[in-house]
Amino acid sequence: MLYDIALDAVGSDKAPEPEIRGAILACRALPVRVHMVGPEPELRDLLDEHLENEELPIVIHHASERIGMDEKAAHAVRIKKDSSMRVGLKLVREGAAAGFVTAGNTGAAMATAKMVLGALPGVDRPALATPMPTSKGGNPCVLLDVGANVDCKAHNLEQFAVMGEMYARSVLKIHQPRVGLLSIGEEETKGNDLTREAFPLLKALPIHFIGNVEGRDIFNGQADVIVCDGFVGNVALKTSEGIGRFVRDVLRESLTRTVTAQVGALLSRRAFNDFRRRLDYTEYGGAPLLGVRGVCIIGHGSSNDNAIYNGIRVAYEFARAGTNQRIEQEFANRPRRDPHSHTDGPDATIQ
Repeated sequence: MLYDIALDAVGSDKAPEPEIRGAILACRALPVRVHMVGPEPELRDLLDEHLENEELPIVIHHASERIGMDEKAAHAVRIKKDSSMRVGLKLVREGAAAGFVTAGNTGAAMATAKMVLGALPGVDRPALATPMPTSKGGNPCVLLDVGANVDCKAHNLEQFAVMGEMYARSVLKIHQPRVGLLSIGEEETKGNDLTREAFPLLKALPIHFIGNVEGRDIFNGQADVIVCDGFVGNVALKTSEGIGRFVRDVLRESLTRTVTAQVGALLSRRAFNDFRRRLDYTEYGGAPLLGVRGVCIIGHGSSNDNAIYNGIRVAYEFARAGTNQRIEQEFANRPRRDPHSHTDGPDATIQ
C-alpha cells in the first residue's frame, strides 16, 4: 500500500530542485506516492531530467502561484487562490493525500492549513512541534510551540501539552512521555504570569507532568515533551541551531589545525559524523503542525534534498500512526470547558 503525500514543489529557497530530488529519494525508499504541487511545465521538464526514464510514483498537480518567504502571510493567503500551499492542502482535505509537506513561508503554511483543513474540535490554536536531539542518544525531545503562536494563554499551553504527549506516544513510541513546562526555574512559583497560570492546568491533566523544566533540559533527556509559547520556542529553536553550527565549525577547525589533530580526526571520523548528524536539522525533516484536521509538515526554507526526503518520511509516519485521529479522540473524550471561561483574540502568528 502506498501512502499519498502532497509536496509543495516551490516552497524552499532553492525550489524546485531540492523538492524534486527529495521526492525521488522518498519514492525509492518509502511506500509513498508523492504529489508534487507547482507549475506543471517547469516541474515536468525537471522531473524528466532527473528520472532518466526511471519509473517512480510521482504525480504533478498544477498550481500557478507561489507564496514567497517575504510576503505577509495573511495577505498572501487571501489573494493567492491558486498557491501551491492551498492546492496541496486541498488534496489532503479531499482525501487524495494523507499529508502535506512544505518548506515555504511558515506563517502562510499555518494560516492556509487552518483555513483549508480547519482546526480539530477542542483545539483553539494549532502548534508547531519539533524534535530536538538529546544527550541520551535515543528518542528526541519534542518542543512545542516553536513559532505558530507568538502570544499564548494558559489554556493554549494546556492543549499543546495534550497534543505533544499524544505525538510522543503515537509517533516516537514513548510509552509514558514525561511532559515539562519551560520556565526559568524548577519551582512551581517560578516563571511569568503565563507559566504560573499554566502550571496547575498541566498538573491536572491525565499525563505524566514533571513540572517546570529549564532551557538546558531540552537537550539532557530529562523530558520527552517540553511546552512553551511560540515566541519562547522559536527563540530556543533558532538559538539551538546557531549553537549546533558553531560547535560543529569549531570542532572541524580544531580537528584540522595540526598534523596530529588531522590524524586524530581520521581516527574519530565516525564519531564526528555521528555528532554532526545528530545536530543536522535536515535529518528531522520538519515540524508537524499539531491541531489541524490533516497532516501538515513545515520544514526550513533552506531545506535540501535530504530535508525534503525526511519531511516526506515524517508525513508518512505521522499518517500511518493516525496521530491526528488520536489527538481528535483525546480532545473528544475530555470534559468540555465553559466556552465563556476564556476568550481568544485574533491568532497571533509569526508572519
